[in-house]
Amino acid sequence: MQRYKVNQCQISNLLSDIQMGQIAIPEIQRPFVWSSIKVRDLMDSLFQGYPIGYIIAWKNPDVMLKDGSVSAGKKIIIDGQQRITALRAAMLGEKVVNKEYKEEKITIAFNPKTNEFATLTPAITKDVEWIANISEFLKSEDILEVVEDYIDKNPNCDKKEIQRSFQKLLGIKSKQIGFIELDEDLDIEIVTEIFIRINSKGVVLSQADFAMSKIASNGEFGENIRKLIDYFCHLSREPKFYKHISENDASFRNTNYLEKIAWLKDVNDDLYDPDYSDVIRVAFTKNFKRGKLADLVSLLSGRNFETRKFEKEIEEATYKNLESGILDFIDQTNFERFVMIIKSTGYIDKSLINSQNSLNFAYVLYLYLKDQEESYENIEKYVKRWFVMSVLTGRYSGSSESWFDYDIKQIHKQGIESYLKSIEDSDLSDTFWDIGLPSDLVKSSVSNPLLNAFFAAQCYLGDKGFLSKDISVKDMIIHRGDIHHIFPKEYLRSKYPSKSEYNQIANFVYIHQNLNIKIGKKSPNEYIEEIVKGKYSTIENEEDLKDNLHEHCIPTNIQEMNIDDYPAFLEQRRKLMAQKMKKHYKSL
Repeated sequence: MQRYKVNQCQISNLLSDIQMGQIAIPEIQRPFVWSSIKVRDLMDSLFQGYPIGYIIAWKNPDVMLKDGSVSAGKKIIIDGQQRITALRAAMLGEKVVNKEYKEEKITIAFNPKTNEFATLTPAITKDVEWIANISEFLKSEDILEVVEDYIDKNPNCDKKEIQRSFQKLLGIKSKQIGFIELDEDLDIEIVTEIFIRINSKGVVLSQADFAMSKIASNGEFGENIRKLIDYFCHLSREPKFYKHISENDASFRNTNYLEKIAWLKDVNDDLYDPDYSDVIRVAFTKNFKRGKLADLVSLLSGRNFETRKFEKEIEEATYKNLESGILDFIDQTNFERFVMIIKSTGYIDKSLINSQNSLNFAYVLYLYLKDQEESYENIEKYVKRWFVMSVLTGRYSGSSESWFDYDIKQIHKQGIESYLKSIEDSDLSDTFWDIGLPSDLVKSSVSNPLLNAFFAAQCYLGDKGFLSKDISVKDMIIHRGDIHHIFPKEYLRSKYPSKSEYNQIANFVYIHQNLNIKIGKKSPNEYIEEIVKGKYSTIENEEDLKDNLHEHCIPTNIQEMNIDDYPAFLEQRRKLMAQKMKKHYKSL
């Protein structure tokens, strides 16, 4: 059974439907990325009668109103946004938002003598052979007057050829574009698969993209909610963008949303920089006690999961509930307290965080427990433990939506204390700390989440940098210190030439850059002996050295080790690192 319709649509009708709000164009945090040359080429293709591809839309379902009548759903563009934006810019003269999130005009000029299109330049503006802005011509109420004026300014031109060129240019409005409309009752997975198969670039749209599409299709309210999400995410990365919003988006400025994100203009912390999918996922999971965004898309359409019909009341309630969740997410107090809690676990810098979804669910938990009126002490304790537990176990590294769905339902059902304890008993038993975690540390990556968990533990416990009495690991991470090979890689390469061997997690420590340079490619027994003798380090005696080695989980017999001892060293250190990480977790 065919689940879509394929039609031909006149360019003018398509643009008219968009202007009238019958077709929604969600930006989905994707600014206009085409160059002006590509816009010019699109107009030339239409002029020459060349095909410009398909527009793909997904129809919102018709919803039942209280009086029994049916409200027709809008069509949502899910592929073809760049082409439509280019058409609106060139033919309607609308401004576009570029990659820097700044508004700009892309003006396309036309030469009726040569039938050429070009991006408007100062030289073209002064040249009477060019129509400086085709949008003004296409919108003109007196086309004949424009043609006659051109002929007057170019008396040597072939009048009939000029008239034909102008007529052909005007004909762009009547050119056809392929329009694929997907049925409203298709599952998101099917819509995604159709999109991938039709789209030559194979760009995968996420369920968050579809949720943003649904949000944007809900008139002015939905458009402002979408902007609220987009602007929050952009401001969290670029605080200076606030000025652009306040000066250029009057409709958003006139809502009460702008003041709710204004605090970001003075914030430069980048530990948690969410994107639109993170905001939607957290808000939805917390307020709806569900983790699968496919359910959100259905609810935004008004789907009654029991009757399988679409109802206006459900659609309206979903938007209201989602708005509430989003406002909780962007609230300054909530956001800053949550970030402070994460930093208090030792994850003091973005470089230590590999799993955005671990952050996301930790924020879900924070907001959920706050709604449950848990004490701040309990919220802090449970959020800390949950975040570190999820990192150590890789809980959200695969099938994250399913885990989000399962975890929020179990927390809601059992309570956080009982559910977290059951996870700790099963996943963080003595077997995990003594066998499982040391085994998981047999990895070779400087960006591994478990290595970062060890460094976070060092930050939390206040450890000093390797072979240092003055500078902490925390300060080294903040100021981008060096990660050093305890057994230098140049020293190891004679026997262990593979990166997977010399870049083992258990061979890494944070060290001051100058000391790292001085150690060079010396063997551990050689440079440790030099340290003991007082060379190039603040370590002054054997006791200081012993304490420092202990903080870094380095066996004390490192002073006697050479290249042949490397495998045994790694095995010993993995076990010691696992015990430090256990101490860290238990103290949260």
